[in-house]
This record gives sequence, C-alpha cells and structure tokens, in this order.
Amino acid sequence: MASFLVGLIGAGIGPSLSPPLHEQEAAHHGLHYVYRLLDTDRLGLDVGELVRTARRFGFDGLNITHPCKQSVIPHLDELSPDARMLGAVNTVVFDGDRSVGHNTDWTGFAESFARALPDAPTHRIVQLGAGGAGAAVAHALLTLGADLITVVDADPARARALAGELAGRFGGQRARHAAPAELPALLAGADGLMHATPTGMAHHPGLPLPAELLHPGLWVADIVYRPLETELLRHARALGCRTLDGGGMVVFQAVHAFRLFTGREPDAERMLAHLTDLVAV
Repeated sequence: MASFLVGLIGAGIGPSLSPPLHEQEAAHHGLHYVYRLLDTDRLGLDVGELVRTARRFGFDGLNITHPCKQSVIPHLDELSPDARMLGAVNTVVFDGDRSVGHNTDWTGFAESFARALPDAPTHRIVQLGAGGAGAAVAHALLTLGADLITVVDADPARARALAGELAGRFGGQRARHAAPAELPALLAGADGLMHATPTGMAHHPGLPLPAELLHPGLWVADIVYRPLETELLRHARALGCRTLDGGGMVVFQAVHAFRLFTGREPDAERMLAHLTDLVAV
C-alpha cells in the first residue's frame, strides 16, 4: 500500500477540515495517507522552521494557509510558474532534496466561481484583501473575464502592489487600488464583492466592512469556509444577494493539491460531498 505523510502550515488552523477531506479521498484510492496540522501559534515555530522540519521527518508535501502563503517563499528551492507569477504558495511538494512551491488556490477558486455563479456580472468587482489568497482570487476573476477589479486592503501599500501586478499581467484598465474610505462609493456601483481576508474565520469573527454597504445588486463571494456561512454571507443572503461560500474553493484547491502529492486523480464530486458531510457534523 502506498503511503503519504502531508500537513498544513498556518496559524489558528485547529478547525481546518483539510485532514479529513484529504484522508477520506485517499481511502477511496487505497492509500495510507496521514495529514497533520502544523500550527505556528501552537508550536511556536515559524514557517521556515516547519518546512525544514517536515522535510527532515519525511513529509511528502505541505499545504500552506494564512498567514504563511507569501512568507514561505524564501524557504523553498523552486516555484511553479503559477506560484512565481502570483507571489504566493499554498502547496509544497518535496521532490527528492528539493521543495517546490505551487499555487492551486487560483485554479480552485476559478472552478468554484464558474460552477456556482456562471452568469454573474463581472464588469466592476471590489475585492477586500491583497494577501496571498487575494492575489489568487483576483487573478482567477480576471482570467475568467472580469473587466475591472478594485483592490482594497488595510495596508495601502499592499493593495497598490497587488493592483500593479495585476495591471502588469492583464492591462492597466483592469486593475486598480483604493482606500477603505472609498468603499461606499465603490460598492454602490459594483457588480460583486470579493472577500479575501481572514475576517469571519473561527479565530477572526466579525464583518470585514460595515453591513450597510451591502445591497441586493451585489453578488458576494467569500474565501472563508470555516464556518461555511460567515457573518458577511449571512448578511448578504438576508438582503437577497447571490453568494458564494469558500467551500468550493477549498475543495477544488485540495483536488489539485492531492494530485500533486500522490499522482492519483481525485474525484472532485466525491470530495465536494465529503465537505458537505464534514460541515454538517
């Protein structure tokens, strides 16, 4: 029986459903597959120390989550073209003596969005969050054909940097940055709100913006999946907004990561059903 040891590095990751999601799919393939949580807060180690330790202990690969998707890069030997382009890594594969960083977030989100909101208007999108996940979902939306994404972040320099990178890849008319104070005017004329910050996660409860800025003309997408219904999505649904939770993204990025770790072809529909069962518990 083939055996795999993988893990997840991040902060406050106790509620993560990645271990059972991966392990249940592996069982269908007849694999001995162990998935461990490597929480930077609980272990008191930084991402570089954890990557080096995982390599020494024979891990086959790692998933990387908040807040380590960008800070992990200096500790890797190589990046895939997607990871290099996005400046963010969510999957690391140990290939012999080399650690190779990949990004399956953007393809995971693209599949989730196209599946759940195939006809959603994407002329003007406001995105909250310019970190590693923000880079991935903005790239996905522009790849899917969005006309303009305006990036807003609590750190203006980070928003400016991401907008500049997106403009360099997709053209200066398709990405810009703005300050949080501009959100009322931006959202009043927007088709969609893309939320890509940790707010709403189990360890970061609350809303990422004033609830009164939401309106029924918006679709609202959230990358958070634990809980699946965040406070943001709950408010949006109450207003009649079309919404997309983070469940699809986490499953489709896991599909791609599982393939990288094992070389086996996972069943996306089965993994979506696994997630539904897991969040119901």
